[in-house]
Amino acid sequence: MRVGYKDLIERAEANIESISIEAAEALLENDDTVFVDIRDIRELQREGKLPGATHAPRGMLEFWVDPESPYHRELFAEKKRFVFYCASAWRSALATDTVQTMGMENVCHMAGGFSAWKEAGKAIEKLEPKNR
Repeated sequence: MRVGYKDLIERAEANIESISIEAAEALLENDDTVFVDIRDIRELQREGKLPGATHAPRGMLEFWVDPESPYHRELFAEKKRFVFYCASAWRSALATDTVQTMGMENVCHMAGGFSAWKEAGKAIEKLEPKNR
């Protein structure tokens, strides 16, 4: 039997908490909340990100979360609430389910993703262009 991406997302969403754009916006100023943008850096450069969000590329997330990994980032060991998001909430659903399986607590993802955030006219932080 074949399992497609839609099945994987549906399974993940059954195991995780999803928060609305409005609920996410209410958490933006909360020092105990970390927004994690898992999109590719090119997406961030092109479209911006939620104000104050941390970038953790999807391909490195498990390595940054695991304290036994040589790539571990201390941020992910902090006792904070983590809100993951991507463009359409597909990758973030899978990522949230994965980090929750790894033992992270107090994690959720933003329903609708950055696309819904942008469509709702919410604040966007542009990335500073890198000097080449």
